[in-house]
Amino acid sequence: MSQLPKPFSRYGQGRSPVLRILLVDDDPALRKLLRTTFGVADVEVVEAESADAARREIRREAPSVIVLDVNMPGTNGLELCRELKHDPRTRDIPVVILTGSESGTTEAAKEAGAEAIVLKPFSPLELLAVAERLAGGLYGVPFRATRSRGNRPEAELLLYARDLRHMLEVERGQRQLLQSAYLETVSALASALESKDTDTRAHSQRVQRYAAALAERVGDSIVTKDASAPYGFLLHDVGKIGIPDGILQKPGPLSPAERRRMQTHTVLGEAMLSGVAFLQGAGLRIVRSHHERWDGRGYPDELAGDEIAVGARIFAVADALDAMTSHRPYRRAMSWESARTEILDQSGRQFDPTIVEAFVGIEPELRQIRHDLAAA
Repeated sequence: MSQLPKPFSRYGQGRSPVLRILLVDDDPALRKLLRTTFGVADVEVVEAESADAARREIRREAPSVIVLDVNMPGTNGLELCRELKHDPRTRDIPVVILTGSESGTTEAAKEAGAEAIVLKPFSPLELLAVAERLAGGLYGVPFRATRSRGNRPEAELLLYARDLRHMLEVERGQRQLLQSAYLETVSALASALESKDTDTRAHSQRVQRYAAALAERVGDSIVTKDASAPYGFLLHDVGKIGIPDGILQKPGPLSPAERRRMQTHTVLGEAMLSGVAFLQGAGLRIVRSHHERWDGRGYPDELAGDEIAVGARIFAVADALDAMTSHRPYRRAMSWESARTEILDQSGRQFDPTIVEAFVGIEPELRQIRHDLAAA
């Protein structure tokens, strides 16, 4: 997909705060049904009748989730999925495959890199539940597809869609309350975890605020729209539960063996959270990859450049800023000015230059965040 622009130029303009589903299907009746059903305040359905049209929409603005029909003229859904997942600029966008036949398609979809498969015929609410889960939302849509609706006249489909829309509005309100409660609980858990790491209280809250501000400045919709990202920011160090206190609280430099043990906290954290539905997506990638480096010398996977998930690249700057300006068992805090100099010096080495540029652009806002949390 050489015609796609580079990561931070592609989605910087015209971002929308809603869940944005790109539906790629050559059936206009299905597109109209889903557009009508999902036409509520925080769900947008963008339609594409072919792979070429889908590529144009992705260039214009990244969707939260892409829904691909298998059978389309030209490039089919599985081929387009494979293409998207092989491109570092689009591989983090979740893909749902629509198919009328389960036989053989499930394995092919997995090989192509799709995150989910939905069988036709399906309930629009069923599809939305899958899309929101992949975009970082919660499970919970209390409706399952029937398998015997057959073909309905268009007018009847639209009446059906309006009924589902009312159900959707009620159900989404309930889930917003649940999601708020989850975030408060996770914030409390993150604070409790920091008691293992002396003098780092409020670290997770600060880096979460720093990272959210940087993501907004960078304008990357994959992070700003993915509801799992704030959880990943807060729980990035959850794997330190498995690291001995003697290493976490050691007042001097770590030995090579201790450093290797400490570095396992990223994969431990990913393993611990891999079964949590609302962390799937950017959140889990942040937990695993927040110690990767732009130059490929980080851990655990030694990824480099655009191979690193954008949320992890953003978080790396936020995490380093707070680490350098906070007291630790083995050293005193650096001044903000010294930390700023170090971040600028590491642009293109430890940090993505685009994120460093964003840091410079909102430095007064980041300083205010630290001041506000220090006073709280």
